[in-house]
Amino acid sequence: MPITANDPHRKSWLQVSENSDFPIQNIPFGVFITKEDVVTIGTRIGDFAIDMGALQQLGYFEGIELTDDMFMQDTLNDFISDGKKTWRLVRNRLAEIFDAENSELRDNKSHRDVVVFNIKDVEMQLPVQIGDYTDFYSSREHATNVGKMFRDPENALLPNWLHIPVGYHGRSSTIVPSGIPVHRPMGQTLPNGETQPVFGPSRLVDFELETAFITTDANIMGENIPVNEAEEYIFGMVLLNDWSARDIQKWEYVPLGPFLAKNFASSISPWIVTMDALEPFRTAGPKQEPEPLPYLQQHGNHAFDINLEVSIAPEQAEETIVSKSNLKYMYWTMSQQLAHHTINGCRINSGDMMGSGTISGPTEDSFGSMLELTWGGQKPLTLKDGTERKFINDGDTVIIRGFCSNDEVRIGFGEVSTKLLPPIPTKY
Repeated sequence: MPITANDPHRKSWLQVSENSDFPIQNIPFGVFITKEDVVTIGTRIGDFAIDMGALQQLGYFEGIELTDDMFMQDTLNDFISDGKKTWRLVRNRLAEIFDAENSELRDNKSHRDVVVFNIKDVEMQLPVQIGDYTDFYSSREHATNVGKMFRDPENALLPNWLHIPVGYHGRSSTIVPSGIPVHRPMGQTLPNGETQPVFGPSRLVDFELETAFITTDANIMGENIPVNEAEEYIFGMVLLNDWSARDIQKWEYVPLGPFLAKNFASSISPWIVTMDALEPFRTAGPKQEPEPLPYLQQHGNHAFDINLEVSIAPEQAEETIVSKSNLKYMYWTMSQQLAHHTINGCRINSGDMMGSGTISGPTEDSFGSMLELTWGGQKPLTLKDGTERKFINDGDTVIIRGFCSNDEVRIGFGEVSTKLLPPIPTKY
């Protein structure tokens, strides 16, 4: 089935600014609350939120097999479960409805009034009920930098790293959408030079520049997903700030890896950009040496050219861009991650989320965390207001943005913007 929604020459009857992340060729999916307190599944074109529940009630999806309440729910999980054919049919239909040459909705004011909202008048929600969350560790540059800081610089990568997409199971209960602030976590740390841990607020709260992909129901328990089929089960992608408390992590991560240092908060952008929309931005990834084992081998372009940037905005001050990177630097692809995740028969469900791992590039200004950008605090960053940062301060807002562009179209994710608040007092 062709992806007609991707036609780069298509224009919308809704006004879209030239550098918008959300032209008619994007058509992402999300969940929002309207001014009338109605929760609905929707999409976005330019600065307009579109109520797909209202469109369905008015008959605009006639001919597509959908349950009667498909878009009148508070998560995308059921829609995602319907699979790639349905996603493509719906996205193509939305492109037709909002095409500049289509007058059906454009010239029907009573319908427009209940379908189209200014983006400022809606409140974005978490788009899916995330049952399980896995975070990978797939940037060679990031893994090498961390290895140099904490282990032998001559053997920065652990022996398994070039053979498997390393990952760990995260905590889905603390994943929040953009705009929801997070609190500095409390925990145990081991101060430098001490032999006994202390309890208190983390002093080294960090962002991690990541993307994440959302899956559909992919397999039954005991069955694996072949690497060359994996993309069929990926609905789309979001931006991810996988917050980290570096001092808590340093004390707890041996022998079983991150725990409290990572599960206190993860923030995502609210619009899921489909893999169909990202199709024009495929690119080659880094050469993999040694060659992976057969179940991880793939041919062709399975990386994606997504420009990423991170800014820090102190309270009442202008933001400063501190990192510019790109998803194409990642050593392990999303399809390799999903294939490895299921090679042991692990079940994957609709709405599961897989984080890319911190995305660092080859240059110092493309590192994806404060840990790397300041080299563990040894080289503080100076922000536009003149203040310095080794890690993230209370009151700082971390903003991650991402977009793809070529000569014909720009497809973006919007942003994930999150303010760090002081810790909530601990009860004893």
